[in-house]
Amino acid sequence: MSVAEPRKIVLFRHAKADWPQVTDHERPLADRGRKDAAVAGRRLADTGIPFDLALCSTAARTRETWKLAVHELPQRPKTVYEERIYEASPGELITLLNETPDDTGNVVLIGHNPGVQALTDILAGESEDDSRTKVTRGFPAAAFAVLSFTGSWKGLEPGTATLSDYWAPTE
Repeated sequence: MSVAEPRKIVLFRHAKADWPQVTDHERPLADRGRKDAAVAGRRLADTGIPFDLALCSTAARTRETWKLAVHELPQRPKTVYEERIYEASPGELITLLNETPDDTGNVVLIGHNPGVQALTDILAGESEDDSRTKVTRGFPAAAFAVLSFTGSWKGLEPGTATLSDYWAPTE
């Protein structure tokens, strides 16, 4: 892929997790989370974005969210389970995205709040519609934001992307 072609980044928060007596990293999805993850997967498929790479936190709830969502996509992208996503700051997430090879087109990152919402706010220099207003109201479980940018992954930095879509499940 040429660095002159537009790229898409989808920042996808894990679905609603349960609170059993396990460590935070091992928390599974709640029943509602399993339902919402599949719905989010169908909505991701509706975007028509062909993902080349999925970067997923190693936490149980993100792995389970992705497992349910990816089954709804027409093509399964290469998936990398990345422990650096768990509890990552926006800067750490940008560093991780900067490591993406330039022959990779579109990426979905499955992670956690507050990092996913903060990263959306930081990357989005512009918004195509009322998506920014929706994001600032909150980034609930199973929500995702679609950002686009042109250039090298190494050049991705604050304000270089456009927020083009935002979706969240209904309560």
